[in-house]
Amino acid sequence: MSDVAAVKQFVEKYKELKKEIAKVIIGQDDVVNQILISVFSGGHSLLIGVPGLAKTLMVNTIAQALGLDFKRIQFTPDLMPSDILGSEILDEDRHFKFIKGPIFANIILADEINRTPPKTQAALLEAMQERSVTVAGHNYKLKLPYFVLATQNPIEQEGTYPLPEAQLDRFMFAINLDYPSFEEEVQVVKTTTNDVQLKVKALFSAEEIVEFQHLMRRIPVPDNVIEYAVTMVGKTRPNTTAATDLINTYVDWGAGPRASQNLILAAKTHAAIHGKFSPDIENVQAVSHSILRHRIIKNYKAEAEGISEQQIIKSLF
Repeated sequence: MSDVAAVKQFVEKYKELKKEIAKVIIGQDDVVNQILISVFSGGHSLLIGVPGLAKTLMVNTIAQALGLDFKRIQFTPDLMPSDILGSEILDEDRHFKFIKGPIFANIILADEINRTPPKTQAALLEAMQERSVTVAGHNYKLKLPYFVLATQNPIEQEGTYPLPEAQLDRFMFAINLDYPSFEEEVQVVKTTTNDVQLKVKALFSAEEIVEFQHLMRRIPVPDNVIEYAVTMVGKTRPNTTAATDLINTYVDWGAGPRASQNLILAAKTHAAIHGKFSPDIENVQAVSHSILRHRIIKNYKAEAEGISEQQIIKSLF
């Protein structure tokens, strides 16, 4: 099958996928789109929202519709790296045997990731970047596709450990989850307070998703679009020739090269789901907020004057 035919097939399957997810998840269309763009681009997402907005249900539903193995890890202050990765035990024959931890699944929900100390947070770093884990000197490959969705509560900060920049940078998207609209909330209440159990069909196999991830990478990108993405990321870095006055005044650290890579990968997938065979500048702009939001480190002046990341990113256009 040619890549053009494969993109057309992807568009049809994506529409079916959205319909299947919408059986259970009401509204949150942008959030679902961003999570799926992240999956088909081969990236990870950080979901930021207050409790009770169905983050776990959303991830579980997406995993079912994609036909993928799903595990949820509740991050707590006493969680150890071995609780995530697994550990070696001595069996009856006095041989060491590796018992796999919950990280060995296609989709991992790292619930309230900032509730656990940095040592345990760091256990995810190798898995997210290399798609493998190392335990007791042995390297174990993870099943593909592999996708981490972490959640974070933006309100309650007591007893939390902020994610280090190195870990934040490994998330392709930081997605803000808002309250549903009045109509959506009415629909949520109607569908969740009866005894009807909705079933979600698996529409993909793991192999198909990996093939679509390769297809996204094969999509050609014009040089001017790549240059636009790199220029936009370059503007976020204070005290450089590209930086604007706003950046120099309100930003401590800008985005690194991984942001440029993610902008192009996500723009390719964003273009493909809209039936385009190559991304343009509008596709880069459409994904830029969620990709740059967590990579721009504001200074105290920005905090004091109430300057948001949203305003800073808008100024880059």
